[in-house]
Amino acid sequence: MIHVTSHDALLIIDLQNDFLPGGALAVPQGDAVIPVINHLTLLPFGQQAASQDWHPHGHISFASTHGRKATTDHWPDHCVAGTHGAAITAALHQSRISMVIRKGRDPDIDSYSAFMDNDRATRTGLDSWLAGLGINRVFIAGLALDYCVRFTAIDAKALGFETIVVEDACRAVGSDPQATWQDLARHGITRAHASELAGL
Repeated sequence: MIHVTSHDALLIIDLQNDFLPGGALAVPQGDAVIPVINHLTLLPFGQQAASQDWHPHGHISFASTHGRKATTDHWPDHCVAGTHGAAITAALHQSRISMVIRKGRDPDIDSYSAFMDNDRATRTGLDSWLAGLGINRVFIAGLALDYCVRFTAIDAKALGFETIVVEDACRAVGSDPQATWQDLARHGITRAHASELAGL
């Protein structure tokens, strides 16, 4: 059993309408994580934060910007700032979320991690906020495991936080997530099931 304390934070990654069934870039079975994450929000984390893709029209990651078909290098238009697709799903219990990080706002740089843009230089400020509140361990959940969850977890570990990914609170874009789990393990990141977490 893993006991959640006030020095732990829950990071909810990109639980947005466009990544859920019917959305512009739906993650297979993405909605299955919602009840699991809602359970996690009831645990006594010291802080809870959420991230949102928040792209301008014509973002560099959009296939349409380049006149191309969507691939894993260039995505369908998604999570355009201010649209319904960019909103965090109303099905998520949000009352205990005290910080929302909006990422991918620069039209010329994508941003998978909730901690920094893909240029590996521009930070969101999430690490300073967590450290300033005495957080030393983070639990990560959300979408998609093989992209934004993975990059967020790797950055969290590199920035000095003990990092745990909640396995049943994530879903991947790809059909085989094992390569992602292996990559996370190489970075010293552990995984747990929601049922293993408990309050003191």
